Amino acid sequence: MKKLIGIFLLVVGFSLTSNVQAQSKAKKTEEKVETGAKKVGNKTAEVASKGKSKVTNTVYKDKVGPNGETIYIDDHNRYYWIDKKGHKNYIKEEELKNKTEE
Repeated sequence: MKKLIGIFLLVVGFSLTSNVQAQSKAKKTEEKVETGAKKVGNKTAEVASKGKSKVTNTVYKDKVGPNGETIYIDDHNRYYWIDKKGHKNYIKEEELKNKTEE
């Protein structure tokens, strides 16, 4: 009887350990999926914003942003560039740099 109880406790212990490991792996997978989804969402927003800006606004061909970004001019003659999350970042004309030919 003692052996039977010992075996039963051993089996219960193993099942609890494997359950904890499965939950840990599920949590890591969930975090990776969430990170990937955010990257995809940001890239989609960036591409959509740049596409809309190219169609509805004017591209400033002779100047670039502080880090070489494409500059757009809106209907109110304001300059802006699109960041990696698809947001418009307005910039003053004095902050624009000349575009260099490569």
